Amino acid sequence: MNARDLIAIDVHVHLENDERNNAANQAVKQYFGNSGVDRNRAALAEYYRSRKIGCVIFSVDERLTGRTQIPNDEVAAFAAENSDIMLAFASVDPMRGKAAVEEAKRLIAAGGIHGFKLHPPVQQFHANDKLAYPFYEVINEAKLPVIFHTGHSGIGAGLRGGGGVHLKYGNPMDIDDVAVDFPDIPIIMAHPSFPWQDEAISVCLHKPQVYIDLSGWSPKYFPPILVQYANTLLKHKVLFGSDYPLISPDRWLADFQKITIRDEVRPLILKENAMRLFGLAA
Repeated sequence: MNARDLIAIDVHVHLENDERNNAANQAVKQYFGNSGVDRNRAALAEYYRSRKIGCVIFSVDERLTGRTQIPNDEVAAFAAENSDIMLAFASVDPMRGKAAVEEAKRLIAAGGIHGFKLHPPVQQFHANDKLAYPFYEVINEAKLPVIFHTGHSGIGAGLRGGGGVHLKYGNPMDIDDVAVDFPDIPIIMAHPSFPWQDEAISVCLHKPQVYIDLSGWSPKYFPPILVQYANTLLKHKVLFGSDYPLISPDRWLADFQKITIRDEVRPLILKENAMRLFGLAA
């Protein structure tokens, strides 16, 4: 990634199939509204390149919602084709046991990915479940970052029974155990962690390798305590993320301009913290 040529780095971008007949997809579009962006891969690349924004892309490995994962190798290949603006993260369901461990080893050895994306509510596990620990051990050895979904889930919202999604799996306190037991895994807690924002801030303050990305919400809805800490004690640990295609960077950045983030902190959140975390050259 040519970070010096970019104005920002979006650490939370979904590469998805446009499965219009999938109930979870339809519900999430209704929940977030029309973002006005295209799910086509070429359009995604053009969107980010035209705006001089880098992005971390991934597709979630899960079976609960019936949404089809784009294979990790395809995600890595797409990022390689657009390496000036993209980094690929893989997604592997840790509850797959030995198969998950072997897949993580294979992906790391192949060298095309820069981290992993996990979504406990739709993968149906607590982040601190010991069954996931052999998977974490592989990532810890490689010192690769992991993005964990935290907080409320737009996926399943409005569906009967929430589409089977249990919100309890999004509690960031589960991640505190992972941070203790695997101190060489840089952890990104995705999203303002409603209704556990205080817990997420506490974990991020306490564990040096834990970060927060601000994806999935318009900045105008950020809790005041999150803005307070982003401006002060967590100014080096908060990251720009949009949740594309559910929220467009155009909308996110426009709303970000309107909230009370200090001028000297804005470049940290938008780009510099991600550069340091991912080891990108200035």
